[in-house]
Amino acid sequence: MNEQADNLTNHFLIAMPGLADPIFAKTVTYLCQHSADGALGIIVNRPSELTLGEVMEQMNIEVETASVGQAQVYFGGPVHRERGFVLHEPGEQWDSTLTVSDSIALTTSRDILEAIGSGRGPRRILVALGYAGWAKGQLEREIGENAWLNAPAEAPILFDLPATQRWKAAAGLMGIDIGLLGSTAGHA
Repeated sequence: MNEQADNLTNHFLIAMPGLADPIFAKTVTYLCQHSADGALGIIVNRPSELTLGEVMEQMNIEVETASVGQAQVYFGGPVHRERGFVLHEPGEQWDSTLTVSDSIALTTSRDILEAIGSGRGPRRILVALGYAGWAKGQLEREIGENAWLNAPAEAPILFDLPATQRWKAAAGLMGIDIGLLGSTAGHA
């Protein structure tokens, strides 16, 4: 894989309407890492039934602000569903952070949750349990099979739009009304 031309880090992976897998149907996945060895992403439009307050209570982290406790936790993907992932604006350094772009970072350490609980954390966050992962060549094969569209990610879609609007908005970055696409691929 040509690392520069084909690296989809900091891109949205947008499920095509025909993608029947119930885990990924109509999802938007934010790709945090993509290389010749595989890819790692967080599904950003699948709210779970958990709130951040419930997760923090399980971790014995105090929540000082009601709005933080009521924040939705997302289903980030089928891999390691017990692990937490926080997408956020970069700024302060945390114990385990991957800076993905100038506007988005991924942190997996407890210290960011403690800061969020006490009101000292990043302002714009998305907390997810689990992630989506692809082995070497798997994502490229799936894109070739018309399972996914991809577009450069934009932080406002990730942090500001309601989850129900992210799939269409991400496709709209490419000028596509995904609702008008059919669910079967055609071949000339």
